[in-house]
Amino acid sequence: MKNILIQKYLLAIAALCVLSTLGFAQSPKPATDRRDATPPNIILIMVDDMGYSDLGSYGSEIQTPNLDRLANEGLRLKEFYNNSICAPTRASLITGQYPHKAGVGYFNVNLGLPAYQGYLNKQSLTFGEVLKQAGYSTLLSGKWHVGNDSLYWPKQRGFDRFYGILGGASNYFDAGPLPIGRPSPVTVLEDNKRQHPKPNSFYFTDEVTNHAVTFLDEQNKENKPFFLYLAYTAPHWPLQALPEDIAKYKGKYDTGWDALRKERLTRQVKLGIITQKLADAAAARDADVPEWDALTYEEKGLWKAKMEVYAAMLDRADQGIGKVLDKLKELQKDKNTLIVFISDNGAPAEDVAHWGPKAGRNTGPVGTAGSFESQGKNWSYLSNTPFRSFKSFAYEGGIRTPFIAWFPGKIKAGTLARGTGHLIDLAPTFYDLAKASYPASYQGTAINALPGKSLTNLLFNNQELDAQRPLFWEWAGNRAVRRGKWKLVSIYPSYQWELYDLESDAGETQNVAARNSNLVDDLSALYFNWAKQTDVVDYDKIKPKEPLLPTPKKPSVGNRNF
Repeated sequence: MKNILIQKYLLAIAALCVLSTLGFAQSPKPATDRRDATPPNIILIMVDDMGYSDLGSYGSEIQTPNLDRLANEGLRLKEFYNNSICAPTRASLITGQYPHKAGVGYFNVNLGLPAYQGYLNKQSLTFGEVLKQAGYSTLLSGKWHVGNDSLYWPKQRGFDRFYGILGGASNYFDAGPLPIGRPSPVTVLEDNKRQHPKPNSFYFTDEVTNHAVTFLDEQNKENKPFFLYLAYTAPHWPLQALPEDIAKYKGKYDTGWDALRKERLTRQVKLGIITQKLADAAAARDADVPEWDALTYEEKGLWKAKMEVYAAMLDRADQGIGKVLDKLKELQKDKNTLIVFISDNGAPAEDVAHWGPKAGRNTGPVGTAGSFESQGKNWSYLSNTPFRSFKSFAYEGGIRTPFIAWFPGKIKAGTLARGTGHLIDLAPTFYDLAKASYPASYQGTAINALPGKSLTNLLFNNQELDAQRPLFWEWAGNRAVRRGKWKLVSIYPSYQWELYDLESDAGETQNVAARNSNLVDDLSALYFNWAKQTDVVDYDKIKPKEPLLPTPKKPSVGNRNF
């Protein structure tokens, strides 16, 4: 009898253990793990030469309802960094490396050194290569700009589908050669096949959108997640847009850049993008940017038309993003898709004056197929509000641009965070979400380690990145390092360091290097150590005899009366 009671007792204990184990196994995931077990689809959207304040959600008057929706339903960062110019930014973005380490330290031209060879090296894997190995369909529509030779085209670097241009820009109505430098035909590809669009047969921004939507339709037949890199050339010059889009902005820019910059600053404060203190300390107008009221009637007419077209170009890209969102919903994939939006650099300083009178092309009004105009410093001063300087420079106006992330049910709606992220952080973020392993070697080649940090805790758990992590920049002799609130910067051809406290002076108006010599020494030591490890060479030693683009002169402080 005693033995029977003992056996019943042991059986009861065993049953309780089984029930406890089942209950534990069925308990929900911890609240801190907000990712699904199924790898998400990922869409990375990049626009070209768009400034920090050009979206409605960052203070603009331009109509960007689809991007504003993603911002309101997702997350915005106040501080996200690029590499100041097209090709080096794309090299970092696509590989997760600093651009020199990826082989594109200057541009997509070969300067004779591995760090400046002008195409992505084999030691730096692309999104396409890594995510394809993880079971993803890899899709790219838009601009490549990190390798012209057919050995280095997107299909050869891991992308299943590609439509777009290999180089940095094209005319929007015919993809014809640009009248700068040595004009040559623009290479338009679909996969590895060259395309020959007829003049006025398409608008390139729409073609980029349409191919992306087609790729999503085709990929829907496959039983696996997708990665789509949607790389618009808009609103990069030449300023060309569709008449119905231009019409929306007639009269919107009649008051000029001075008044409109003040309006954007006010909206940025209201949105929480900047504080009133930072608005009051916004960067001065560059000395080359005239006061609007000092222009003649004819000059105002030309400049108003330029910004109307620029706004129309960005508006059309936003419309395209809306079509992609509609397709996601139609395919019932919107609930498991992360969308990240960025710009490749700040608004540009380039103007037609760099390439000679009328650039040899202006055969029609601004915005039409025959025109060749650019935004120039004047309107870029508005676009880069509240920052100083422009594309290609290492001041904040060149390297800080918007960042939006959207993932329904995973990212808390309306999140606005400091961030301090960099392009190098996106590859580890995507690989983390995709559960993709990043190999130490690939096809017999040792692979560069990823220097960035995954943003997943920032995106899903609102945990800020380490503010003391140093970030670095170098392009064409323009150099910078940021650690915490401090930023050290020098602009070519000067090798003189400037120091700014970005916490109180994001406009970089007060150089405090002279009274912080120890900090200058510490940060410069960090920079030179990074430069050595990353194979950066002094620009004077590798400077091309004929620079691909004219180098604008260093921005200088002008009038602060907006």
